[in-house]
Amino acid sequence: MLYRNFATSEQIDAEYDMSLVVGDPSEYFAFYARESAAAREQHACQLDVPFGPAIEETLDIFPAADPAAPIVVFIHGGYWRRLSAKEFSYVARGLVRRGITTVVTNYALCPKVTLPEITRQSRAAVAWLRTTKHDYNGDRDRIYVAGHSAGGHLAARVLCTDWAGDYALPADLVKGAYAISGLYDLQPLRYAFVQPSLQLTGDIIARESPALNLPRASAPLIAEVGGKESDEFRRQSADYIDRWQAAGLPGTYREQAGRNHFNVIYEFNDPDSELCERFVSMVGG
Repeated sequence: MLYRNFATSEQIDAEYDMSLVVGDPSEYFAFYARESAAAREQHACQLDVPFGPAIEETLDIFPAADPAAPIVVFIHGGYWRRLSAKEFSYVARGLVRRGITTVVTNYALCPKVTLPEITRQSRAAVAWLRTTKHDYNGDRDRIYVAGHSAGGHLAARVLCTDWAGDYALPADLVKGAYAISGLYDLQPLRYAFVQPSLQLTGDIIARESPALNLPRASAPLIAEVGGKESDEFRRQSADYIDRWQAAGLPGTYREQAGRNHFNVIYEFNDPDSELCERFVSMVGG
């Protein structure tokens, strides 16, 4: 077997290739682009704020009204190889209206860079927000991370950062994480359709799989997935939280009924949605 009970790459792709699970994603991507463009027009924002030397290392910042607002850093998906922060501006629509400053991060994509480099960039974005003086509203002592799909994986990796040891920053810099439809065990992707872009090795899988790198202590983690996602995507989130809780760490698994991999994040558009309400609860609003 290549992985668990999967004997062929075709069997793995049937679970992990969303174009096979959901179908043509173009209508969902069109929604992301349309609603994100509207969000940038409707909300005050600072776009393409550099946080690192690479041209892709930028932030789009959507400040809430309160100078002491909590900050949610949202990391976009796209299997680490497509899309950008600009397609996900709309996540700020609901969160900003609920008093949460929302920062959407951009990063370089595979195969231009490796997955460890994307993790480094995601951590660097959070470190920059914590250490750099800003002229937007947001409490640097109340930073949370969130992400969708590949961004869910990256949110988990950021949550597990040794901030004190690697950055000389407070160990509890990140106060919580909300990972949506994430990937936490990367082993099957070595045999999947994305491998030519990701170029995963055994070492990268061991280092970059959140399920294989649990921290000794952590802020709370929520792993959420759509009820209509593939069996493997639901299992990935459920198994990760099982491991998380078995290690004595605070974690919660949730399923959004009736949602697939692409529309599981649609509710960010509505400040009164259950998803936005859960974010308000996470940040203590």
